[in-house]
Amino acid sequence: MSTQTRQWPRSLARQRCGRRGAAATAAAVAVAALTMGALAPPAALAATKPDTVQQGLDALVRADGLPAALASVKDRGGRTRTYTAGVGDVATGAKVPQDGQVRIGSTTKTFTAVVVLQLVGEGRIDLDATVDTYLPGLVRGEGIDGRHIKVRELLQHTSGLPDYEARIDDDTIRRRYFEPRDLLDLAFEHKADFAPGEKWAYSNTNYIVAGLIVQKVTGRPLAEEMDERVIKRIGLRHTYFPAVGDRTIREPHPKSYSRESAGAPLRDFTEMDPSAAWAAGQLISTNSDVNRFFTALLGGRLLPAAQLAQMRTTVPIGDTGAGYGLGIMSRPLSCGGVYWGHGGDLAGYETRGGVTDDGRAANIAVTSIPADVEATRRLEDVVDTALCR
Repeated sequence: MSTQTRQWPRSLARQRCGRRGAAATAAAVAVAALTMGALAPPAALAATKPDTVQQGLDALVRADGLPAALASVKDRGGRTRTYTAGVGDVATGAKVPQDGQVRIGSTTKTFTAVVVLQLVGEGRIDLDATVDTYLPGLVRGEGIDGRHIKVRELLQHTSGLPDYEARIDDDTIRRRYFEPRDLLDLAFEHKADFAPGEKWAYSNTNYIVAGLIVQKVTGRPLAEEMDERVIKRIGLRHTYFPAVGDRTIREPHPKSYSRESAGAPLRDFTEMDPSAAWAAGQLISTNSDVNRFFTALLGGRLLPAAQLAQMRTTVPIGDTGAGYGLGIMSRPLSCGGVYWGHGGDLAGYETRGGVTDDGRAANIAVTSIPADVEATRRLEDVVDTALCR
């Protein structure tokens, strides 16, 4: 979440040549296998075949300077494999915990959207009602009027609300507790980006408003609604919404790191106050739990068919080939088709991944936000490799 306004647009462009290199490597391996077939038993050949996901993670650590990378990949048959690369603590050289917990940042948005859409299915929220229907008078500013912004536009980032995130530096995020309305105050100091429904632009502010609507309609904290309606419902045992004042990560985890500028030393950013993210990015989880969540969601276990169909109705994100629905994205795969998911970043952790309609799933986390667009593309190429192999 912490750099979403910069990360999402720049990370949506695809590196078209990545699969060509993978195909060439695969062809070379195939030739070698044919020439060695009479000399080596099948088990030996299988043992020497490179794992392209592991290779991708190793490259992220080696070439892009990321301290650690973790992945969980589920194939069509339901078999899951976890991966690690790098070190979990740069000071001690400790190993990366298998399927360790990380802050999943804006992947939280999909959880928030699910809760909103469940309430839509229950007849308690109307997607085409205005924000003022539920939060009268709250959303106001220059060119900003909750009487003209629909709930649907919040979830789809077509509201025009300015993003508060760029107004808070990392050190402030780390130490300060923010109430949701503090975040809105920061956002509404600035004028609207555009008129509601006019176009698409990513804004964390949308999901702060959506979270407040959930609380107003249910009369309960968003964290409790999310826990009961999503986390416990599908058995996400390693996913939770940190309580007020909780700056730690409960279970084994790799440490996260940030840099003040390119080439600057890494700073341990693992412990921090996540309240600046709230409904837009506060959750902690594991790669396997994120895969389980998106698999359950796309499999119809969390939403009625009508609401899932609305969630999957997307608007294009420029000319990237990607689309944004109601809290979920579709992205094209090099092997054909698309995958559905939502990446995120917060306090040195960045995650990318998603699931396909035929049951494949992959999620990858790294422990420092990639320094440039090319590094982010390489991270996304590993997701593509995992889902296409």
